[in-house]
Amino acid sequence: MKLPAVLVLSISTAALLLVGLWVGYNVNVLPIAASSNAPTYDALFKVLFSIGTVLFLGILILLVYSLVAFRRRPGDVSDGLAIEGNLPLEIVWTAIPAVVVLFVGLYSYDIYERMGGMAPMHDHSTMLAMASESSGTSSNAAIPAKVWAGIGVGVDASNGSAAALPVDVTAMQFAFIFHYPNADITSGELHVPVGQPVELHMEARDVIHAFWVPQFRLKQDVIPGQPTVLSFTATRAGTYPIVCAELCGPYHGGMRSNVVVHEPEAYQSWLAQNTPAPTTT
Repeated sequence: MKLPAVLVLSISTAALLLVGLWVGYNVNVLPIAASSNAPTYDALFKVLFSIGTVLFLGILILLVYSLVAFRRRPGDVSDGLAIEGNLPLEIVWTAIPAVVVLFVGLYSYDIYERMGGMAPMHDHSTMLAMASESSGTSSNAAIPAKVWAGIGVGVDASNGSAAALPVDVTAMQFAFIFHYPNADITSGELHVPVGQPVELHMEARDVIHAFWVPQFRLKQDVIPGQPTVLSFTATRAGTYPIVCAELCGPYHGGMRSNVVVHEPEAYQSWLAQNTPAPTTT
């Protein structure tokens, strides 16, 4: 008995959706998650991976079926059918991608906002006060009128969590330099403790760079003349690559460093070993 075409199409669509969902939520192609905002990003990636799997398999199956079912038979030298269009089909293949793109756009916006990416720019006096308060110092250095507050900005220490660790980040061709104002330490690597919010105050000296840590699911452009604040909380000890993800010159591929995430005791030991000895007068 031949099944109706609508029933076959419904069963095939349901099976395709189930396979896509299974692949999206069970096949992990991301690096390990090592920051507090990584699960938020990973939830979006699973949805996108599921949608991509459904589209890929659906198009592939349809293409293979068409190649087999509509191939030219031996001895057939006739012309193909003169089909000019199919309005219902065109509506379907226009409406479905439109709905998918709209859904992905709204969901991506929501995720980006939850990660702090839609935080407004702050005037320099507010950000200067924040930086001075967090570092325990005062500064009269002139900075531009606006400071971009990137992903994860606005760490709130009033809810019982640890105070944010301030780190000044300078991006230049072709290196990242990290300065700890509280300890007067300058390093070519970023060292942070597990579980403590970190607030990076980033600036570029020459061209546009980008601070990217795949395991943190963080990427933020560093633009000349535009100070940027980027906050995160590491959740897993280890050493992770810092990559410049913006083409910044001939040695862009070599502009790499590491973020070393310590357990709290190991971080305090690193601080003690690298803090400059007090000068005697």
